[in-house]
Amino acid sequence: MSTVLKKIQDTAIKCADILSQVLGVDVEIVDSTFVRIAGTGKYKDGINKSMENQGHVYNRVLKTGERYTITEPGKHEICLECPNYNTCIEKFEMCVPINLNNQVIGVIGLICFNDYQKDKILSNIDTYSVFLEQISDLISAKASESIKNENLATMASLLKIITDEIGEGVVILDKNYYISHSNKKANEILNIYDGSSLKMNVEFTGNYLLEDQEFRVLIKGEEYFLVGSVSDIEMGEKYRYIFTFNESKTIKNKINRLTDNGEDIVFDNILGTSSKIMNIKKKILKIAKSISTVLITGESGSGKEMFARAIHKASDRRDEAFIPVNCGAIPENLLESELFGYVKGAFTGADPKGREGKFELANKGTIFLDEIGDMPIHMQVKLLRVIQEKEITRLGSNTSVKVDIRIIAATNKDLEELINEDKFREDLYYRLSVIPIELPPLRDRIEDIKIITYNFANKYCKLFNKKFIGIDGDIWNYMLKYDWPGNIRELQNTVEFMINMMDSSGIMTKEALPKKIMKKTKQNVINSQNNEMLNLKQIEKQTIKNALYAYGTSTEGKRLAAIKLGIGIATLYRKIEEYKLNS
Repeated sequence: MSTVLKKIQDTAIKCADILSQVLGVDVEIVDSTFVRIAGTGKYKDGINKSMENQGHVYNRVLKTGERYTITEPGKHEICLECPNYNTCIEKFEMCVPINLNNQVIGVIGLICFNDYQKDKILSNIDTYSVFLEQISDLISAKASESIKNENLATMASLLKIITDEIGEGVVILDKNYYISHSNKKANEILNIYDGSSLKMNVEFTGNYLLEDQEFRVLIKGEEYFLVGSVSDIEMGEKYRYIFTFNESKTIKNKINRLTDNGEDIVFDNILGTSSKIMNIKKKILKIAKSISTVLITGESGSGKEMFARAIHKASDRRDEAFIPVNCGAIPENLLESELFGYVKGAFTGADPKGREGKFELANKGTIFLDEIGDMPIHMQVKLLRVIQEKEITRLGSNTSVKVDIRIIAATNKDLEELINEDKFREDLYYRLSVIPIELPPLRDRIEDIKIITYNFANKYCKLFNKKFIGIDGDIWNYMLKYDWPGNIRELQNTVEFMINMMDSSGIMTKEALPKKIMKKTKQNVINSQNNEMLNLKQIEKQTIKNALYAYGTSTEGKRLAAIKLGIGIATLYRKIEEYKLNS
């Protein structure tokens, strides 16, 4: 039997799509029988499927008729019975009942999957809460008014209610791109007072900021560069397209919003909005003006030098030299002269002149000692002296030179393990790691992969003079599941390869992916499925074992155990045989 919401499913789906488009989060609508009536993003493929075993929050809303806001999904008391308890991928959930004639006929929910979306909702939660209540009322009114016919006037009213108080610019266009409605923010950005009957020319520039497209917009003879998205809402001729946008500079400011005290510091090459990366950026700003040594640890390719440069750029030494030194790439017999320099006559042969070392070149600035774990023991002693005495002595000289330097070291090795192996000095380790910074591998910040991929794609398309329209969604099924052992460096090389392989359409597709990534990803999925199957069998075995322990292994005990387990006695005997629980 169809529910009320099922009969107006087309309207519900449009409501969810428009709400998701404007608010930038995923939206779900569930009816009273726990069937997903509408869904966006991750939930779109689940429309018309039952949620009986997963909609624990919705169940509570349907029973109580109350709204719920879950700021920590997977940890709330409502989530206790959910199989994803403590492992939920959702970051935030707000659910409101849909009421009709004093009965709850469904639930509408906003769901966030990353901290950026969550922070956006929490920063103006009262407004978003009111929006959700209004949408719920409009859906209810639609159900009451007409189950068979869609009322475009109601949908137009819905659009205006949603858009008028939204922080982004929103313009609704007719089939010929004339403005049917524009909200207050759009009017401010475009400098219009009555947008009706004005034509807007919207042209995609081929560039992206995060995952949003950049558009060149012409209106009243003025040119604007806006970042956002255009969607076809198909609500008749007057309400055909919805354009949500911000000025390019506004988006860039959001990406680079890194300080607590308003300092204008930009981390040019460090992309990502994951909580781990944002926390590191904030930490950098806190310690940037210090003179204490910093030890950056992380896997190869995770961007240690980029973070070292960011520390230097945010410091009071930003106008002085930043000198990088790869301690593992310089031959051992040349490392001392490379670091500390040498005086005239210290060497014979082709280069008899004296020369400054890297430490003198970095005076007043920052020296970055990469691969510090590869530094020979005898050089570690000399480095320790430089840190303690703040002076260096050139090779072949007896005169010391005072230096004022911020030292940042980095390694992908476990220095504590090297200390146990007598390959690294413990005193030097403690001198270097006054401020430790551990960089996460790319596989632990998968929410940043899309941002980084778009950045590299734009970079290499411009370098190779290729058109770039966008990225096919199927690619993420591989790139987000791949382990990326080479981290950012491997991702960069992969994108460069794919841009080379990209055809004239300007679309990056999975066909351009390196074979090793597709092969490895498929194997990871198979292993994950096998592990999941193994875990389920282990859980089943232990559960049966616990039941037999509680009720005994007699015939009566097994009968009681089967009843408690909710299975037949024949099934229990078969499982006992399968798991060899007779012994």
